This record gives sequence, C-alpha cells and structure tokens, in this order.
Amino acid sequence: MNSNSTYGRLFLSLFHLVLGILLLIGIVTKVYSTLIVAVGILFIIKSKNEHNQAMMWSAYLVGAEVLFRMSGGMFFYELPKYTVLIFLVTGLYVERKKHHISITYLVYILLLLIGIAFSNIPFNESIRKAIAFNLSGPILLGVSAIYFYKRNITLQNLMNMLFYMALPIISMLSLLYFKTPDIKSIAFGTSANFAASGGYGPNQVATNLGVGVFIFGVHLVLKKRFFLLFFIDVLVFMYLIYRGLITFSRGGMVTAFIAIAFFLFFYMLSTKNKIKDFTKYIGLIFVIGIVLWIYAANVTGGMLINRYTNKNAAGIAKKDISTGRIQIFKSELGEFMEHPFFGIGVGSGKFYREGRLDKVVASHNEISRLLGEHGMIGLVILFLLIVVPIKNMRNQPPLAKAFLGSFFIFWFLTINHSAMRIAFPGFIYGLSVSIILMNEKNNLHRE
Repeated sequence: MNSNSTYGRLFLSLFHLVLGILLLIGIVTKVYSTLIVAVGILFIIKSKNEHNQAMMWSAYLVGAEVLFRMSGGMFFYELPKYTVLIFLVTGLYVERKKHHISITYLVYILLLLIGIAFSNIPFNESIRKAIAFNLSGPILLGVSAIYFYKRNITLQNLMNMLFYMALPIISMLSLLYFKTPDIKSIAFGTSANFAASGGYGPNQVATNLGVGVFIFGVHLVLKKRFFLLFFIDVLVFMYLIYRGLITFSRGGMVTAFIAIAFFLFFYMLSTKNKIKDFTKYIGLIFVIGIVLWIYAANVTGGMLINRYTNKNAAGIAKKDISTGRIQIFKSELGEFMEHPFFGIGVGSGKFYREGRLDKVVASHNEISRLLGEHGMIGLVILFLLIVVPIKNMRNQPPLAKAFLGSFFIFWFLTINHSAMRIAFPGFIYGLSVSIILMNEKNNLHRE
C-alpha cells in the first residue's frame, strides 16, 4: 500500500481502527505480531533495503510495541524490541550501498558491555534476564544510532515513517475505547490510572499516546492527512490528547507538549510568514488545550488538576512530585558515589536497593541507572549520547532541526521517566543523528 497516496493512507488508517477491535482477541495479536516480524524481514531482504524499508518496518513495530503488550497476545514479551534490532541489522547487511559505520556508537556498545563483568545478582535470580532487561534498550539505541548516523532521509520518507509509526497508535485508541469501562464510572484518584489505560501500565500507554499526539500534530502543521479531512484528523488529535491526559501518567504527555513546542518554534523559523504562522498555530493549540483540559478535568471530578499540580485528593500539595522516582534517583546517585569507577554492575541496581529501600524496585531513570550501574563509564556514555546529536543538528536547516531536536527531546525526557523499557526511546534517538534532506524532488530515492 502506497503511503504517499491519499486513499492509501485513508485505507491504512481505517484498517488500523478496525484492527484495534480485533486485537481484543489474544490469538489475533499472536498471529498479527508474528506476521509483522516474518513479513518485515522478508521485505527488507527482498528489497535490499533500497528505500529504507528497515526504517519503515522498525517504525511500525516501535509504534505497535505497547499495543501488542497491552493486548496480551505476543509469544515473547520483548519481541518488538529484539525484532527492531534485527530489522536494522538486516537492513545494514543487505543494502547495496554500504552505510558508514560510526566508531562512536561501536565504542558506546562496548562500554555498555564492560558493566556486565561487575554484575552482582543474587544466585536465585536469572542473571541473563537481569542483564537483558537493563541492556536490551541501550544496545538497541546503539544499533539504531549506527543505522541512522549521517544517513540521508528525505522529508517525504521521514513523514512516511512517522505515518507508519502512528498507525498502531490509532489501533490503540480503538482498543482503549472498547477495553476500558465508561470513563465516568472510573474512580479517579491522584495517581496513574490503570483502568483508564486499558488495564495496562499507564506510563507506557501515555508515552505511546504522546508519540501519537506529536505525529498527528506534525501532520496537521505540514498539511499531511490520515483520514482525508482536516476536521477528522483534528478530532483524532484531540482524542489522543484526551486519552493521554486521563491515564494520569504525566511524563508521556508533558514530553509530547514540549516536543511539539520545540518543533513549532523551528518550523516557524523555516517559514516566510512567521508572525501569521505563530498566531495561527499557537491560537489553535491554546483553544484545543483549554477545551480538552476543562472537559477532562470535569470527567475526572477535578482530580486531573490535582494530579498535574501535585496535590492529593484533598487538594493538599504532596511532598514528592515524582511518585517515588526521586528516592530511586538518589539511591542510584549514592551507588555512583560508593562505586565511582565501574559502578555496581549491570542489573544489580534493584537488588542493591532492596537493602537500602526495603523493596526491590527497578530504575525509572536511565541517566541515574547508567551512573549507578556503570560508574564513570556511564558518565562517558551520557556525554557521547548528548554531544553527538547536538553536533549533528547544528548545521542543518531550521525544519530539519525541528525534527531532529524533537526526536532528541523525546529520547531524553522519556528515559527520565520510563527508562528504556520499550523500543521507542532507542529508535527515536537514532533518528536524531540522521541527516534530513529538504529537497524532496532531487533526493527522493537516494537514501
């Protein structure tokens, strides 16, 4: 199906609305997710990755990961994460024009592996699972960065990639609508709400919905359609925001809003009618935001306001805005101070904290996890991860900066509230070190 065709986009969007309902049946998820893996690998090999098929299939699976997890039907929980890695490696291997391999990110992967030697995991726990849980996401980031580093991507292909990533998020909206009870019957407190998130982790659901908000927002600004009509796309955009807000998981939505604000700033720098565009887009966002905020606050009995202003149900300010994450963050900084050179070892953090916090709790912050488990090596890793994308986007045009900077923001803010439990932050980071070509006519098929 051609995603450049208006009717092709409409068909795929409608198909994914229906797919969300079908995925309520667990066996459908098993069959569909397995088909995506098999067909994706075959297409990448057959096409020799001539038009970045590895990027397209990876983007689709990144968008589908939380959907597949919450529908509870995958044969293997981490299937999407490992499959994206396979897609990208296969694409690099089979493409005719060999891509430059970044030494920086090869060194990054090797630095990550050093921490395995210092792992201290209880004998009754699975060492393989503990290490894989903490390193699968960072290693995927390294492979993604190697795949995308200095890779030319046309604006048209980039928009197609975002379109494919958003399709499973449309399915998620459909699934949420039919899987959750009537919103007015849900008892909202001031913590993340599993019922409004389809019974799955609100943090991951909100993160995915936030990605959808950003993609639909970018499509609206650049006048690309999902459902033919501008009005329908705006309604879906608004529903994405609404569903994200009522998960009561703040990280995903705040990240999306910051990324959109950044994108709009550089987009307006790239246009001739800067003042007109500023007034139009800021005005539209302001009106949509106010309407949705008032409606969502009313539906949740005012608890939404308390949640975002860090108050309890009685309206009293809470001491900890992070719902326990700051305590874990401080613990990991303590681990770094006690073991500054090599850290406490990959996968050791949550067991180490059992003696400190009287509970086994995994990290929610990849930055502090790197410092605690990798020590000074983690600090070097962070330096590389931050400096390279910033240098990459420095000399690119404003619209390219709008995309690259937004991708970088998504990575950085997501790993600060959700670590790297899903494939999305690793994949989106890779995109931040690519080169976006604005001249579509001359560069459509070069990458």
